Amino acid sequence: MAETDFRGKRILVTGGAGTVGGELVRQLLARHEPEVVRCFDHNESGLMAAERQLRPHASRVRFLLGDVRDKARLARAFEDIEIVLHTAAVKHVPLCESNPFEAVSTNLLGMQNVIEAATACDVERVVFTSTDKAVGPVSVMGASKLVAEKLLQAADFGRGRHRTVFASTRFGNVLDSRGSVVQVFREQIARGGPLTVTHPDMTRYLMSLGDAAHLVLTAARVAHGGEICVLKMPVVRIEDLARVMIAELAPQFGHDPANIELRYVGVRPGEKLFEELMLPEEVATCEERETFYVLRPPRRASVADTLRPPGMGRSDRVAPLSPEGVALLLHRAGVL
Repeated sequence: MAETDFRGKRILVTGGAGTVGGELVRQLLARHEPEVVRCFDHNESGLMAAERQLRPHASRVRFLLGDVRDKARLARAFEDIEIVLHTAAVKHVPLCESNPFEAVSTNLLGMQNVIEAATACDVERVVFTSTDKAVGPVSVMGASKLVAEKLLQAADFGRGRHRTVFASTRFGNVLDSRGSVVQVFREQIARGGPLTVTHPDMTRYLMSLGDAAHLVLTAARVAHGGEICVLKMPVVRIEDLARVMIAELAPQFGHDPANIELRYVGVRPGEKLFEELMLPEEVATCEERETFYVLRPPRRASVADTLRPPGMGRSDRVAPLSPEGVALLLHRAGVL
């Protein structure tokens, strides 16, 4: 797809009232001149808030109340749609650990419903938002996202005469997304602490909300089918993130940074000390672009360039940002 290929298109965003889905809706309407964007979500309050925010674009946006678990509702929503950006999911690791069937129902059955509705409605392409937690998963959320990636690749391989192209993106932690560690730390700093940090050695790949949306839109342009697009992201120690936020935000809330302590609470069920962007088997089929990687599906691996830099794909094998680098990242992302 060319850079202008969203212009005049009919696009649907599942989870469109969520953090990433909402940003996609806003970027599409503000920058890409689609014919219409359908914002699909089961969050009634979120849809009403989005409707108020997007009133200047009222002629080109529709707000659809529905759940990806409901195949019939999806089929109606997908009618005449050309591009689907699928962000709807149950995403919080502890919640998925305690409610595994609900996570599976949304993340897997919902994914299959999206695939079937897109094929039946002759959608041009579907882009799914996955996570680095799908690589070597130890959590219900990560495992469900991994299987969803596999469902999408199988759908692309078996599409036969259907034109629908299926592809995925793989996210790190999105800064300041709803319920994220940045929001938790900010609330704890406002109260004067303490900040609850799981482990001093925990590292994560971080990306801004704008970067997350840009990756999804880029994947929609470049996908041929079955790929997973992974942004090149910096690694941050969560303890460094906490200390930088204390230094920057405590004075704003009337607190002395020296009086706000860190409290180590241990790794929660389903969490790892590090995250991975790709497995060694995926590195062997990886093509490097300027700002992201393209992981080719195994059946198309022969067309890819190989890429094997040392420590590739694990946050504990990449030098983390310095505290100064963390502060700069947060400022650039509009978090501070």
